[in-house]
Amino acid sequence: MSVASLLWRFPSVLMAWRNLGRNRLRTALAALGIVIGVVAICSLGMATVAIEQQATAQLGDLTNEVTVSSGPDSETEGVTEEQVEEMRAIVTDAQVIPQKTNGTTLEARNGREARVSVTGVTDASALYDLTTGPAPERLQSGALISNGTAERLGLESGDPVEYDGRIYRIRGFIESEHSFGFGGDLVIPVSGLADQRHYDTVTIIAADGDAAGRIGDRLDTRFNTEEDEELRVSTFGNRAQVGGFLDTLSLALLGIGGISLVVASVAILNVMLMSTVERRGEIGVLRAVGIRRGEVLRMILTEATLLGALGGLVGALVSLATGMVLFHVITGDATGALGWASSRYLVYGFGFAVAASVLSGVYPAWKAANESPVEALRG
Repeated sequence: MSVASLLWRFPSVLMAWRNLGRNRLRTALAALGIVIGVVAICSLGMATVAIEQQATAQLGDLTNEVTVSSGPDSETEGVTEEQVEEMRAIVTDAQVIPQKTNGTTLEARNGREARVSVTGVTDASALYDLTTGPAPERLQSGALISNGTAERLGLESGDPVEYDGRIYRIRGFIESEHSFGFGGDLVIPVSGLADQRHYDTVTIIAADGDAAGRIGDRLDTRFNTEEDEELRVSTFGNRAQVGGFLDTLSLALLGIGGISLVVASVAILNVMLMSTVERRGEIGVLRAVGIRRGEVLRMILTEATLLGALGGLVGALVSLATGMVLFHVITGDATGALGWASSRYLVYGFGFAVAASVLSGVYPAWKAANESPVEALRG
């Protein structure tokens, strides 16, 4: 059965379809407004999902960490060995990893230089992921260097790097750089920073964000009072807090996109009003030959519905392409846009477009259906 024969079964739908085709420019402009609104809503929603997935992946390794450093009321410049041992006695269900840090400039054989953060640590496997193979659980010789720094300096596995007059052979390359304010990371045995008496930071890795919060509270209670802060204990919050923030961000962005669709709805209302005014005589003839008010009402509402469906469908397709580009840029995986968490915004955008169009057509349809045929024919 063809579309034309199907439409013949529904006269009001057929007339609405013909009316939309009689002024294609006006129909296209009205549909364009809906497309813009749908793309705004869907793209912002999908971008929020991509940001949430990327943030969860990146913060997942931080939310279960507690960082301890010397507090403003401490008598020592750093965390002492005694304090580290006391932490280990208090925290029996998590790893306690003390670190000493410094900075230096590495110089390669080709003359290139790079500023790096130097970290002295024993249990490197708990803090670093390497590009190939696991990091050593007890780093007692050799060094690890961030992959980006190694590429800039042209360093390969086994090449020597010098720090404080000592030579270390590179044993592995760190996937991502952790340092702030430096160009990369150089990780060496803690004995390489033996001149520094105390530890700069202590990282405690718990099972999850909630456990990290409880450990932070216990350490804060043990070492600090309301007046004195001997140790500064920092946590990064749990994933629920991160998710709550991103949900708020998502609602804000959807609100901005919704404004675009409301503007598009006003444009549809204007188009439908103009259409009914231009066809006032035609509607008067229809009423004069016996077409009932309900038929006229359905015809105008069907026009608005078709406009919303057409604009919503095109807007959803454009949004899907835009979402795949956003996912590719933010997460590196364009197919993430096809997941329900992201693609549900296409359904929301389409449904919102149809609903807004129908609501925009209610007043013009009511006005056209209730006008007297005699007054309509007089113009």
